[in-house]
Amino acid sequence: MKVEDLMTKRVVTVGFDDTLETVKDIFEQSGFHHLLVVEDRALQGVVSDRDLLRALSPFIDSVVETQRDIGTLSRRVHQIMSRKPVTLRPDADVADAIQLFLNHPISCIPIVDGEFRPVGIVSWRDILRVCGDVLGSPASAHSEAEAATRGE
Repeated sequence: MKVEDLMTKRVVTVGFDDTLETVKDIFEQSGFHHLLVVEDRALQGVVSDRDLLRALSPFIDSVVETQRDIGTLSRRVHQIMSRKPVTLRPDADVADAIQLFLNHPISCIPIVDGEFRPVGIVSWRDILRVCGDVLGSPASAHSEAEAATRGE
C-alpha cells in the first residue's frame, strides 16, 4: 500500500509570520493536529497542536489571565515550528512511513511532490487506522467516520 492511499489530501497551511492566535483559531475550528508551514508554496516546517500548547501561556482564557499571557498569542509561527520536517513522496510505501514514525520523534509526515510542495499529510493515527483495517478491528469503521468529521 502507498501513502497516497491513506494520506489526508486536505492540508491546512500557515506562513512564517502568522501569529499563534491564528494557529490557535485554526486548530480549534478545524480539528486538525498539524499545520504545514509554507513559503512560496514549498514546505518549510510543521506546527503541531502540542507545539502550540508548549508556546502559549497556560493562563490564556482564564480568570487570572494577564497582559503578558495574552502576549504569547502574538508570537509567530517561525518561533515554534519544527524545521526541516521528515517527508515522503506520495508513491512511498506505508512501511516507509511506519519506519519514519519508529525512527523519529514525530507525529505526522508531510507528503510532498517533486518541488517540495505539500500534497498531503499522514499521521500516526492514519497508520493505526490501516492496521486496524488489516487486523479486522470492528472499531476501525467507527474511527474512519470520526476522522472524516475532523478532516483527518
